Amino acid sequence: MKPRRFGFLERTAEVLDLPADALAGLPKLELVGDCELRVENHKGILAYGREEIHISGGIYLIKIAGRELELRAMTGVELLITGTITQISLA
Repeated sequence: MKPRRFGFLERTAEVLDLPADALAGLPKLELVGDCELRVENHKGILAYGREEIHISGGIYLIKIAGRELELRAMTGVELLITGTITQISLA
């Protein structure tokens, strides 16, 4: 897999000292301890299970692994996942 290059919007956000996620539509992940994860700017759920959830983050595939995972809330912009989160990976 080749390394990801910064796009125009990401470079612009860096130069203007703005949050890249807001300007470029990148996903924003907020982890609270090991039991709650908020994902903003998602593009939908690709796979859902009690031990693994896959989310489209546009240019990223977000994989969440853990135990007793549950999708507690979902809007067009934000997801709330609870349970025991043991791993988060971006591909």
